[in-house]
Amino acid sequence: MEKREVIRMVLEGKRPPYVPWSFSFTHEAAAKLIAHYASEDLDTCVQNHLLCLGDSVGYFEDLGNNRFRDTFGVVWDRSVDKDIGNVESPLLHDPTLSGYTLPDPLQDSIYADIEQNIALHGDRFRIFMIGFSLYERAWTLRGMENLMIDFIDHPRFVRELFRTIADYNIAQVKKAVTYDIDAVYFGDDWGQQLGLQMGPALWHEFIKPELTRMYRAVREADKYVFIHSCGDVDELFDDLIDIGLNCFNPFQPEVMNVPALITQYRGKLAFHGGLSTQRTLPYGTPAEVRQTTRDLITLGRDGGYILAPAHAVEGDVPLENMLAFIDETTSQLATA
Repeated sequence: MEKREVIRMVLEGKRPPYVPWSFSFTHEAAAKLIAHYASEDLDTCVQNHLLCLGDSVGYFEDLGNNRFRDTFGVVWDRSVDKDIGNVESPLLHDPTLSGYTLPDPLQDSIYADIEQNIALHGDRFRIFMIGFSLYERAWTLRGMENLMIDFIDHPRFVRELFRTIADYNIAQVKKAVTYDIDAVYFGDDWGQQLGLQMGPALWHEFIKPELTRMYRAVREADKYVFIHSCGDVDELFDDLIDIGLNCFNPFQPEVMNVPALITQYRGKLAFHGGLSTQRTLPYGTPAEVRQTTRDLITLGRDGGYILAPAHAVEGDVPLENMLAFIDETTSQLATA
């Protein structure tokens, strides 16, 4: 059975022949695995089931001295965080879009490699990636503190900003679904270790209406909706299911009851993640990593679960621990 079909079974709440997986790694963690496998094609080495397409966060232009500009014009400092970085300063100094124009959502570079990648890896489940898809894109443009104040002091501007960003994303969705893809993935961190960054009332007032529009564009094209939101956001699961969500990532065990939620939502919502990147992977022994991985596989056997670490694996994870969860996961294929 193709990996693509196994993922579809999971999303439909059916029992798969084995628990599928898809892992991602930061630059530092990836470097350890590239040296180990003597290959830069880690997706193939670890037999990932998801094929990620598109430009995700948005093209980064190297400005030198660890500074990079994304396609929206925001400059990021990567002197500490080598993968994305930290916003140097907001572009929108005042609560207005006057004088600012979003980039072209249909620029050729976003879609140029889709057909080639599908041709090379057509057995994988194909996901078009849209990172920083709403709230995150807004605060990168306006600044986190400014946006939080704007929710209260300038609500009309926030609605305009979110609507404009959502329109951009929907234009990308409409283009992406003309290709033979399976799903669209929206990245948008709303949570922290305890609850939502903006609180549930503001989330429902400002964010949910635009998510509804974006998810509808995907579901009307008969594609699946994936989201990524770090933090404690399980209070939103029922709302997200109602507006069309199929799969939630990263499913952090530090802030969520992984066994209970898999059982509660099986058949209604699938999960991708669950292996602790805050405790088990950096600080556990290889034996502990293997056992936790086996436990997650047991939980996922009845469907509704794609195994993965709860985020891209960081550079503080020992190689031995990475190999432990990779080997424990991929060994399923020997008995499938």
